[in-house]
Amino acid sequence: MTTQAPAQTAATPFGQDANQYTLSFSEEFDSFNSNLWNDHIWYAGSNATKNFTVEDGKLKIWPQRDASGNFFDRTIDTDGKYYQQYGYFEMEAKLPKGKGTWPAFWLFNHINERRPEMDIMEAYAGGNGWGYTDASGIAHPNTYAATVWVGDYDGHQAGFKMYTEGTDLSAGFHKYAVKWEPGKQTYYFDGKEVTTVNVSMNDPMYIMLDLWFGSASGTPDNSTPQGKDNSYEVNYVRAWKFK
Repeated sequence: MTTQAPAQTAATPFGQDANQYTLSFSEEFDSFNSNLWNDHIWYAGSNATKNFTVEDGKLKIWPQRDASGNFFDRTIDTDGKYYQQYGYFEMEAKLPKGKGTWPAFWLFNHINERRPEMDIMEAYAGGNGWGYTDASGIAHPNTYAATVWVGDYDGHQAGFKMYTEGTDLSAGFHKYAVKWEPGKQTYYFDGKEVTTVNVSMNDPMYIMLDLWFGSASGTPDNSTPQGKDNSYEVNYVRAWKFK
């Protein structure tokens, strides 16, 4: 069920002063709401091979080969359906494991030629310095990054921070969040401040949840576990506006 609930019924942002916020978006994943979520990115269609579902109160996206035998990207987003400017954005999730996996939680918009982007969480289990490989040869993520792209031109990166908690991020659920203020964003892991970026990001943005493959995580292969048991599991996504 997707709601825009009044403040008195709202869950509070983890580690924040609840009196500063009003809940504006609450996705608890009781079902998949296609009126709110797309199952593909704006410039491409949806892959016909199903590798996502909503069950047990969670969104699950998992690595899967399609009809051509290749791993493929899956994007779930609110493009054209929900946008917000400023506030506090929080997700609770468990990450997948395996070489090539690249889960992310971000805010984005495509405005003419501009591409403003705030990556609250992206992880690369198969990348050097991003995780470890177990005795079975399976890569596990123990590090993630927060990244800011102003988007005025290609490569306009305003901030980047890798964060290692020392725990396997595929073994349990953790909270990833950003407090987005005019001229400043502060990123959090389980309520602990990870980094602050002092840059103006003024465009309303939509919410993106995705499981892509490649980049720093490498190319997925037969060591990459497929199927629902290795899902990027999202327990909830919530957003608050400042009072």
